[in-house]
Amino acid sequence: MTHSGMSRRVFTLGTLASTAALAACGNGIGSRGSVTIDARVNATLEEMYRSYPNTRSLAQKADGMLVMPLVTEAGLGLGGAYGRGALQVNGATVDYYSVVKGSGGLQIGAQQFAHVLFFMTNEALMDFRRSPGWAAGADLEYVISDKGDSVAADTTTTLSPVLAAVFARAGLRLGATLEGTKYTRIIP
Repeated sequence: MTHSGMSRRVFTLGTLASTAALAACGNGIGSRGSVTIDARVNATLEEMYRSYPNTRSLAQKADGMLVMPLVTEAGLGLGGAYGRGALQVNGATVDYYSVVKGSGGLQIGAQQFAHVLFFMTNEALMDFRRSPGWAAGADLEYVISDKGDSVAADTTTTLSPVLAAVFARAGLRLGATLEGTKYTRIIP
């Protein structure tokens, strides 16, 4: 088999595996409705506060939080991720968002995780809300490490305009990061 034939096969298999994994998961694709998203957001916040108590003080200091209760990521050569969540300001939901991520390279497997973005300044929150499609970059400061350890929320950490907590992983794929992830406002 030629290299180009193998590349097409890997591309096709990766696309099919990603699509099937995303469609088969319980991430709410097709179950439209703000009630479902809000219930999942509340459960996610309760889990985060219980598992990582220092995130409660971050939430109190934040101007807003984007809560993505369930993001499903899958890949075989090519990969993708999808999830839906809500932006909360002062404890109330103000908007709903979807998250989409695409990736390529040596990868195989699937995983599910939750994440919360803490907007620590009003400027960062307003930039996010005004953007037609905000993309997370390498400049995010993670407050929960890849091993699930909680990082202390000290003054140095809270100087970052956007902080991220990634937790509650399940699956067989390594390296959940938010780099290259795009968030778009939706109407559930």
